[in-house]
Amino acid sequence: MGMSVIISPATEQDTEQILKLQYLGYQSEAELYGDWSIEPLTQTLESLREELADRHVLVARLGDEVVGAVRGWVDEDGVGRITRLVVHPRMQRHGLGGRLVQAVEERLRQDDRPLRAFQLLTGHRSLGNLRLYAQQGYRQTGVRQVSRELSLVTLEKPVEVPLAIAV
Repeated sequence: MGMSVIISPATEQDTEQILKLQYLGYQSEAELYGDWSIEPLTQTLESLREELADRHVLVARLGDEVVGAVRGWVDEDGVGRITRLVVHPRMQRHGLGGRLVQAVEERLRQDDRPLRAFQLLTGHRSLGNLRLYAQQGYRQTGVRQVSRELSLVTLEKPVEVPLAIAV
């Protein structure tokens, strides 16, 4: 029978697979906006290694293959920044993107820094992304025009504080 997808922290050995997946996964975004110079397509292996050292980078594995990835960190304002969510095209529409978002949120909750909200960005034409983030509880908080072709939509979700149980 088929293998299960496992989500875990990325390791140094994953960097090349992450970069290749990112290049594959962001082709559709580049095409959608007519911009092949977007950062996910131009990122270097060295800069990815730097992110691996100071950010939470999670991967989804199917056997030995990296089929999804996401990154996050908590900034000085207590905002959990979530970036570079990517799922292999053949694995899309099976809930893996949502699982990766939930996994990085959980990882950011465990960070030592206070956390008040999660935030991510996506392009205004990226309807699948907007739908996914809405399903995950994110709400639009702003739009910033970057170029004639691209506006970045900011989405946020408050961090739920666990309720104290009265005894």
